[in-house]
Amino acid sequence: MKSKGPIGVFDSGVGGTSIWKEIRELLPSESTIYLADSKNAPYGVRTDKDILALCIKNTEKLLEMGCKLIVVACNTATTNAISTLRNTFDIPFIGIEPAIKPAALQSSSKNIGILATKGTLSSQLFHKTSQEHTQNVEVTEIIGEGLVSLIEEGKLNSPEMTLLLQQYIQLMINAKVDYIVLGCSHYPYLVPQIKKIIPDGITIIDSGEAVARQTQAILAQYNLEQKQNGECYHKFYSNGNPEILARLLDQNYFVEFLDF
Repeated sequence: MKSKGPIGVFDSGVGGTSIWKEIRELLPSESTIYLADSKNAPYGVRTDKDILALCIKNTEKLLEMGCKLIVVACNTATTNAISTLRNTFDIPFIGIEPAIKPAALQSSSKNIGILATKGTLSSQLFHKTSQEHTQNVEVTEIIGEGLVSLIEEGKLNSPEMTLLLQQYIQLMINAKVDYIVLGCSHYPYLVPQIKKIIPDGITIIDSGEAVARQTQAILAQYNLEQKQNGECYHKFYSNGNPEILARLLDQNYFVEFLDF
């Protein structure tokens, strides 16, 4: 593995760009390649076997492109596949899990809400993490059914999205939570809308910043940091509609269609 190679990032679609933005901000000298598997989104409704096969396919594609480290920017993919990926490929992997621990530690009411996909909430890794950190905390788990699909269809600010969010968030408000954990990398794009629904005193938390810090630490551990000050690059590929991915990027990055 060469330090000048790019960081690979993949997700079941466009949501992982919320993680990519944190990595780019923290590691401005690193090149990146982002793979949006929008054709197969959402992973949260798929079987464990299907999720693993898709993660292996995405990993192999990023390795073909010369990546030195891979960020699995998808909660469902992490919870269902990261152990196998680490045992199968000779490359560091960074996973993403819902930020249960900081929410549980910081909660005053000892009531927290978790909005995530069915694939994340039903996984063994999620249950293990949840049991470790929420022994004295009430947890309201809400499956955000339909949210990822709407984002993937470019309907981020649609009436359908507003209706679903009001329904899901109200359940957490009724449970008197003071923290809402966003357990899907698509969901940070919903924060402005969620803030319109929740009362004062509820904090929204996600994993993006922690994933970027962990990426930085692992690059250092494996001596993979970019050593030269040359121009870095950022490449984006989607097997769905490239325009939807491009809309979420805050600069004029080109998104290429790739049938993988």
